[in-house]
Amino acid sequence: MSLMQLIYASTPFGFDNPTLNQILSVARRNNARDDITGALICRADIYMQLLEGPRAAVTASFHKILSDDRHLDVVLIGCGDIKTRMFPKWHMKDDPAQSWMWTQEQVAAGAIDQASADDVRAVFERLLRES
Repeated sequence: MSLMQLIYASTPFGFDNPTLNQILSVARRNNARDDITGALICRADIYMQLLEGPRAAVTASFHKILSDDRHLDVVLIGCGDIKTRMFPKWHMKDDPAQSWMWTQEQVAAGAIDQASADDVRAVFERLLRES
């Protein structure tokens, strides 16, 4: 089976803890069903998510995200084939965006637009190491 990894960022619309908990609950259920793993970094000004799994399942999940009105300004940061999963035990790990990532001012000034796919992947690698 061919595995794919996809990373995107978006601006949350209507961000609050009940909304986030509902997103995570549905994502974990659907991702377990679809053999998708990954992580979501979130705070009031940014969602950044890494999805990995079978190409068709990851692509379908991303298309749902694109049409979800809780995500504004969705930016595809990177995608491609992978040999192994970064988060094999997590149907959707969640973590608030840490201070070592970007400040709210940096995000507002375009940190996502200036970051390379490798820069963003390194954020998820650090999340993995620290969890």
